[in-house]
Amino acid sequence: DVRLEKRKRATLYLCIPAALVIIAFMAFPLFNGISVSFFKWNGYSQTRRFIGLENYVSLVSDSVFWRSLGNTLIYGFGSTLLQNVFGLLIALYVNDKFRGRNFIRSLVYLPIMISGFIMGLILYYFVQLDGGVLNDILAMIGIGPVYWMETGLRSTLMVTLVNSWQYLGLCMVIYLAGLQNIPEMYLEAARIDGVNRLQEFFRIKLPMLMSSVTTAVITNLIGGFKLYEVIVSLSGGGPNRKSLSLSYYIQLLYFNDEKAGYASAVGIALFFIIFIISWPINKYLVSKVEEY
Repeated sequence: DVRLEKRKRATLYLCIPAALVIIAFMAFPLFNGISVSFFKWNGYSQTRRFIGLENYVSLVSDSVFWRSLGNTLIYGFGSTLLQNVFGLLIALYVNDKFRGRNFIRSLVYLPIMISGFIMGLILYYFVQLDGGVLNDILAMIGIGPVYWMETGLRSTLMVTLVNSWQYLGLCMVIYLAGLQNIPEMYLEAARIDGVNRLQEFFRIKLPMLMSSVTTAVITNLIGGFKLYEVIVSLSGGGPNRKSLSLSYYIQLLYFNDEKAGYASAVGIALFFIIFIISWPINKYLVSKVEEY
């Protein structure tokens, strides 16, 4: 009992540094942001005026906020769907033994090593109207130029595709690790019983991949909801702020519009939106892991 007590105490002491980091970089900024959201403040003045819930009430009539929220949902759910579907398909492909599979793994994973801002900047030169790579290719086959970023919806979908492509490799690695942890004897027994590849996937591989699905879905979902860098360099939030995410809208409110209090209110709203959406999805997926 004495040894057990000492071990518990040692474990508690080891958790203290992590707890301090969480308090310093997560809890304190969160509570500070909540405090600032009750004030009218430009972000740098020494004085600020308490206005209560006025910033939160203003969200209801803010058309840019609701448009940015819609875009954020597209970025979150759209990127998650594309990354997980294609990431799983690629993982199934490169999990088989064939010549060149390590090259394909590296090629798919490579975009993650580039920052989102640089990735958006590179793709900007592909989709721009004049001199864009895609329009140059279309011109070679006799098709006129396409304004890929003409509308807010087009810009939003283009950002979603670029973000999905960049982080596709992350899903591939997560699913590949899950596939390699499946005992080979289960697959061999299924093949002896005459199970085809499709039945093998749905009856054996997918149920045993639920922990990987949970990790990939929640990671991609939260990352998509917080999307910022690629929007800055690819679309700039345009046209006319119609492809903004809530994260980018917060930055514009704080630094461009000098509305620090209102920006904090939008940030707190984003925090609760992510929590309200991701928590039940995570709970459902965890229940599936326990079920299997």
